[in-house]
Amino acid sequence: MTDADTDAITAYWDAAAPAFDDEPDHGLRDETTRQAWARLLRRWTPPGPARVLDVGCGTGSLSHLLAQAGHRVTGVDLSPRMVEEARAKLTAAGLEGRFLVGDAAAPPTGDDLFDAVVCRHLLWTLPDPHAALRQWTARLRPGGTLLLVEGRWREAGQSGIPYVAGAETLPWHRGITAEELTAAVRPLATDVRVDDLGDDPDLWGGPVTDERYALIART
Repeated sequence: MTDADTDAITAYWDAAAPAFDDEPDHGLRDETTRQAWARLLRRWTPPGPARVLDVGCGTGSLSHLLAQAGHRVTGVDLSPRMVEEARAKLTAAGLEGRFLVGDAAAPPTGDDLFDAVVCRHLLWTLPDPHAALRQWTARLRPGGTLLLVEGRWREAGQSGIPYVAGAETLPWHRGITAEELTAAVRPLATDVRVDDLGDDPDLWGGPVTDERYALIART
């Protein structure tokens, strides 16, 4: 990825940040939606307090729920505006979290290891998602959990804001099926399972018709 590509992607998400939480499954402002995600995160992540890395954390909605559950959260996002929103969200709730500006595909966390790495709806934006999967599993302790919330959809850019030029050339720009993602993750993990999320409208603020799921892998 060139510096110009990185600048364009950063600018896109900076512009999207102020209104990002308006989507029901982004801001989790509705109690029903928030509790639906909180229940699933409790099921998928290790018992707290665990060290959790939230890659592509956006405005910190999942980080908020994870911190609320007692986990020690580190969030990483390329967009400084998104990171500002995430920090403000946890501060307003009286919760602690560490947020870093950086490439979620290669998180700037040094030699730190985590009990879980969480990623939601990010893989479609990455020029080399396979490399990102290797980076994320390398940051897990033995027996750690990789949690990927993904789906197969049309280009997932924000309405009214065209995504970066050349986005259609990204390997998974229309999302990724559960079968394909399982095949990509299986060489990196000892156990992989998929939970279907498409039939629960509470998660999305209403019914959805495309494929949505969570992949949970143990290293």
